[in-house]
Amino acid sequence: MSLETRKKAKWKMIINLILLVIVVIWTLPTMGLLISSVRPQSEVLSTGWWTVFSEGTDFTADNYRQVLGGREYTFVDSEGRTVRASGDNMSQAFLNSLTVTIPSVVIPILIAAAAAFAFAWLVFPGRKVFFTLVIALLVVPLQIALIPILRDYMALGLTGTYLAIWLAHTGFGLPLATYLLYNYISTIPRDIFESAFLDGAKQMTVFTRLVMPLSVPAIASLAIFQFLWVWNDLLVALVFLGGTADVAVLTQRLANMVGSRGQDWHLLTAGAFITMVIPLTVFFGLQRYFVRGLMAGSVKG
Repeated sequence: MSLETRKKAKWKMIINLILLVIVVIWTLPTMGLLISSVRPQSEVLSTGWWTVFSEGTDFTADNYRQVLGGREYTFVDSEGRTVRASGDNMSQAFLNSLTVTIPSVVIPILIAAAAAFAFAWLVFPGRKVFFTLVIALLVVPLQIALIPILRDYMALGLTGTYLAIWLAHTGFGLPLATYLLYNYISTIPRDIFESAFLDGAKQMTVFTRLVMPLSVPAIASLAIFQFLWVWNDLLVALVFLGGTADVAVLTQRLANMVGSRGQDWHLLTAGAFITMVIPLTVFFGLQRYFVRGLMAGSVKG
């Protein structure tokens, strides 16, 4: 083995070790959150989560039952005492978050994909002007649009409905979605479209059967961004849905728990981990498209 090859192998090993250390450090808070969420209250308040590796612990699912449940119930703690507790009904908030998030991801992606296809490959009057206006909306702060939109919703009677928040998230997410998908769709070879049009394919057929399948990496990358933004949102949900228990999303319920259960770390960690399960699943499920989607359209030629 030559000296240059040894140096390359050495540097590769050093880089891998550095990356491994970063990954471990990045994962530690999540690990601590998970371990604390399944420990009894007495142990959470008296010892750190890392002590489970040296002293051991009696893991329990009572924290999750109390956080997810919506009714008062009794259970026996680790010391044999019967404890009465009231649930935080995060299961309903979990369903509310799914109801808000899924349409708020699907609707803007479909509209943005169609708009990006039109801006990239269709010829119509004012195409560049409209595209410039869409991109200019990226610099408009979300906060300044909340009150005017809320007034319009009140006039239309949409306040407190899921339709209101679906439309809001769609409007706030469209500029970035259109820009990202435009960068990708504009790099698709022109020959593909010319062949399709010569074969008699209509524009809608080209969009559904060519553009959408070829744009899966960019769409998946955008879906991750939009999903995380909507799932972790508190401000928009609080403004357009309100804070009532029947429509409250997970972030609202967790914020309420911080105020009402500030000392119950065993419940707060369980509630926090529940809010993380779906985003982690979505990210790891779509991660193979993530880098390709981010790099889409960055290099042409």
